[in-house]
Amino acid sequence: MLVGIQRLTRRRLRAGLDRPRLRGAQAELLRLVADAPGMRVSEAAEELSLAGNSVSTLVNQLVGQGLLRRETDPADRRAALLHVTAEAVERLAAWRQRRAELLGEVLAELDGADRAALAAAVPALRAVAAGLRAPGSGEGKAGA
Repeated sequence: MLVGIQRLTRRRLRAGLDRPRLRGAQAELLRLVADAPGMRVSEAAEELSLAGNSVSTLVNQLVGQGLLRRETDPADRRAALLHVTAEAVERLAAWRQRRAELLGEVLAELDGADRAALAAAVPALRAVAAGLRAPGSGEGKAGA
């Protein structure tokens, strides 16, 4: 259900875009680097659970679009440090603002009991997210 809500939210927000949209993995990488400027490609790959070459491809795409820049790591000249550009910061902020407005409108239509139920669920959802981020979480369990 949460995936469906996320998908519908993205569709609604994309309808009003005046520039080419970012693919999911591109946006995810930009958000990650915006939250942790100066991270290496290998760190981003680990955090996103993607192969290093996949993240390198994303980095090249985003550098080409002017949304990400690479700097040589002074501690290891073979490695690159990633930083978002001012344009990326603006795009991320605009997306977050539009998303907050859209969800605010939808939530305002709910009755008080439903809003209270959603608020009460937030701590549990955060715990689930933290559990999924934990190393080894869910490994060794039967798949679907």
